[in-house]
Amino acid sequence: MKRIKLNILFLLLCTVVLGGCSGYNKIMKASDYNAKYNLAKSLYVEGKYTNASTILEECVIMLRGTSQAEEVVYMLASSYYNLSDYISAAQYYKNCYMTYPNGVYSEQSRFYCGKSLFLDTPDPRLDPTSTYQAIEELQVFVEGYPRSTHRAEAEEMIFTMYDRLAEKELKTATLYFNMGNYLGNNYEACVIVAQNALLDFPSSKYREDFSFLVLKAKFQMAEESVLEKKEDRYRDSIDEYYAFKNEFPESAFMKDAEKMFQKATKYVND
Repeated sequence: MKRIKLNILFLLLCTVVLGGCSGYNKIMKASDYNAKYNLAKSLYVEGKYTNASTILEECVIMLRGTSQAEEVVYMLASSYYNLSDYISAAQYYKNCYMTYPNGVYSEQSRFYCGKSLFLDTPDPRLDPTSTYQAIEELQVFVEGYPRSTHRAEAEEMIFTMYDRLAEKELKTATLYFNMGNYLGNNYEACVIVAQNALLDFPSSKYREDFSFLVLKAKFQMAEESVLEKKEDRYRDSIDEYYAFKNEFPESAFMKDAEKMFQKATKYVND
């Protein structure tokens, strides 16, 4: 008896599923785009983003200019966002706020366009173009919606991306330092990259690292200089030491900085 009941339950379940599939396929084949819109919205609410996006791709074109158009574009963008297809999401979010700048979803679209680009930004060692695009998008959002509940998150993402760009420059400057005088004065190149990064990213968490790298490179440049340039370069490293000490008196690098300072001072005073 129990087996008969289970078989009946299974048959009923299959009937419901097949009926649902039949209804889905029927709507998909129909030309009634209001019905497709309603189905897509239902699937979106249920979290069935793959199926929802398939229908919404059609609706974006066919419902253009209607009262549902803005919501269709926003739901399509959000479907891709939830599927982690951040490039497509950013594209449709931008489409949404560009087409409907004063629309219901304008603020959300601007924020999530920037966030999608942020989530797609590459490793700091790779091409930073998309990182700059994400920063620009989020900065425009912060300026346009200063009271938004998303503002703090947007600013945090901007700071994170600036640190990624700074990290890339720190790796470059460190590489130049490690190359030393191989095929040219790479210490000078290290100083230039690090000083430019200090100007470009003044609030970066790597500021102390850049500052110490400038000191270290200037000191090493003096160490390896020809005799007639040594004293001037040691003096330059002494000036850099004072600048570093004033800004980072409690730095973990101070012990090494003191050693460089003492050696440079001894040379200059002898």
